[in-house]
Amino acid sequence: MRCISHLKMGAVVVALLLPVLGWAQGNPLPRLLQADTARFGRVLRNPAAYRLQILYTQINRDAEGKPHFRTFRYGASARQYFYPASTVKLPAAALALAKLRSLRAQVPGLTAASPLRIDSAFAGQTRVLRDSSAASGRASVGQYVRKVLLVSDNDAYNRLYEFVGQQELNDKLRSLGLRRTRLIHRLSVGDEEPGSRHTNPLAFYADTVLTQPLYMQPSAYNSQPLPKLAAQDIRIGQAYLQGDKRVETPFDFSVKNNFPLPEQQQVLRALLFPEATPAKHRFALAPDDYQFLYRYLSMLPRESRAPRYDAAHFPDTYAKFLLGGGGIAPLPPGVRVFNKIGQAYGFLIDNAYVADFEHGVEFLLAAVIYVNADGVLNDDHYDYDTIGFPFLRDLGQAVYNYERQRPCRQPANLSRFQLNYNVVGEDAP
Repeated sequence: MRCISHLKMGAVVVALLLPVLGWAQGNPLPRLLQADTARFGRVLRNPAAYRLQILYTQINRDAEGKPHFRTFRYGASARQYFYPASTVKLPAAALALAKLRSLRAQVPGLTAASPLRIDSAFAGQTRVLRDSSAASGRASVGQYVRKVLLVSDNDAYNRLYEFVGQQELNDKLRSLGLRRTRLIHRLSVGDEEPGSRHTNPLAFYADTVLTQPLYMQPSAYNSQPLPKLAAQDIRIGQAYLQGDKRVETPFDFSVKNNFPLPEQQQVLRALLFPEATPAKHRFALAPDDYQFLYRYLSMLPRESRAPRYDAAHFPDTYAKFLLGGGGIAPLPPGVRVFNKIGQAYGFLIDNAYVADFEHGVEFLLAAVIYVNADGVLNDDHYDYDTIGFPFLRDLGQAVYNYERQRPCRQPANLSRFQLNYNVVGEDAP
């Protein structure tokens, strides 16, 4: 058990140990990074060039087991822009489940497993009739959430975006207190205005042959002004590729999604610890919705049955950048990481909750690093493998090792996050 309880250690012993182990008051992140220049020195010598941001939140339990949070920051201002890439999929998935939960009051029989057909009604939109990755052979909201969380599937996110709708997505984000977050386009399909404002008509069915409709949703158009981009330094790089043409100006992200690191951690924390989140900032989810999210936030690709993933192409830490380095290293024994990653335009992001069930360790860690030495965007020549993934792996390991030794007042009971990954049959809420 890692919890070196203050209650069991004499005051004199604690006083002697704290300076030696680095547990004195203050931000531990600079000490952890500066203590290992071999692994972190290159980035620390010029953190501005790497647009480095780190958020580390300690979780301390009281006598009743309630979590209390203390957050430390390292790096650039929270207002400095980074492209959030696939990290936007987590709030989209949660809001899709919340919308379904709301519809169920009006539509008996509607669930996240209900077969779904998506049609098209505007230029660039595409239809969906089947989903070969699903056990039923049909698309569903539940299956899209699985694919978003397991391997960060872009098409799955786009379908959730179409189900919730651009206007509702952003209205709900604002109502949850996410004032700077905006989700205004699909991913990897060149989505931009006006197409990004239009979402597809779709229908849910009670049967897999699609003969008994449960609920039909017409196409939608967001006529409201888009949320402003509340960020700084949104022109990035020296040049970018537009098709085969090189454009000799920085890439302008003013029409892109935004999801600042503090709000990323706020979303994950609200999902994992709803009881410790103000009611107005909680997602409108039921207990089985939360359990569904937890399972697929932490499941390894090889543990999934439908969809099924080849471990040779999707190793255990494929979508675990912190600690795992995106497939570089295995997770420590007994550790599960509940997280959502992002990777695009030279940015690597991971927003994670780490739980070590053997040692009672738990903490939140989110980080973003920009690795693009040539300054050219869209050329697919980024320094992910040489700088980005190793840095995030080592950062996760450094904080994890620190947490293994950090004193706490009460051991953490993590049983709510110990899940059954051998699910047989349909587990969508």
